[in-house]
Amino acid sequence: MFQFAWPWLVLLLPLPWLLRWLLPPVDVDSRGILYAPFTLDFENSQASQRSGISGWRRWLSLFIWILLVIATMRPQWLGEPIELPESGRNLMLAIDVSESMKVTDLDPEAGRVTRLDVTKEVAGEFVKRREGDRLGLILFGTRAYLQAPLTFDRQTVATLLNDSQIGIAGRETAIGDAIGLAIKRLKESPLGQSVLILLTDGANTAGNVPPRKAAELAKQAGLRIHAIGVGAERMIVNSVFGQQAVNPSVDLDEDSLKFIADTTGGQYFRAQDKKALQAIYAELDKIEPVTGGERSVRPVISLYFWPLGIALALTMLWALSRVFPWRNKVAV
Repeated sequence: MFQFAWPWLVLLLPLPWLLRWLLPPVDVDSRGILYAPFTLDFENSQASQRSGISGWRRWLSLFIWILLVIATMRPQWLGEPIELPESGRNLMLAIDVSESMKVTDLDPEAGRVTRLDVTKEVAGEFVKRREGDRLGLILFGTRAYLQAPLTFDRQTVATLLNDSQIGIAGRETAIGDAIGLAIKRLKESPLGQSVLILLTDGANTAGNVPPRKAAELAKQAGLRIHAIGVGAERMIVNSVFGQQAVNPSVDLDEDSLKFIADTTGGQYFRAQDKKALQAIYAELDKIEPVTGGERSVRPVISLYFWPLGIALALTMLWALSRVFPWRNKVAV
């Protein structure tokens, strides 16, 4: 259906007539005009031409003004209603981008693929499936940063996640600050359930808020936290003594992550490889299902540029008629 966004602006239509009626007429100074009797012979013919052109310009100006008022009223076309699923859930992702996330142990078959690369791939697919949730993204290292505020735009969140880089927030790990930032941002959008999915491969080594204290604050705020610890327990590395088996996840603080999840009513998951991480996010789809209510939206197509463009074209025509008149003037 067709409609105007601001129909009340139609009241602007009589504005030119009001200004002409209220403002005093222009004082035309006739001093210095040369009287040339021989031009009287042309008066009658030229008067008729002038009156015709002036009338044409007058009607054109009126039409241009009407078009400008119509454009100001913002004409638009409303499409058919579209039903979109909406769960009413605020889902925040907190992703560790500290220096330790560059270890290549989650997908050894793929070559030198870091923990963050695997996380971006798997979590990005998870984000694209969360139709109906308001999604946000926090990146944390030495400090925690809000990379994407809560939004229904899943594509933007996935893009910002994919653009994240190791070390962008510092080399260390501030788990408590990431939880604190999530609490703050989710408090600003209190409607619906609030869930934080925290992914890290280490222990809290930076920040101002201890993780256990942050978990207690999250519980008071009604924020449920699912914690994911990533990293293999065995990895073959080359050294001066040849190949050796090491534990690349020796710094992972599972006790704190379990405490965070248990305190807030969430769950703790352990991912030692890519397949396990994919299974965890699939499980989170079941724990936090996307089903919910629906909201109806109608696509809006703005049409104001049509009357505005026509008015501009007619204005140019009007100006050209002044610069290049349709008749030869008599030089005096």
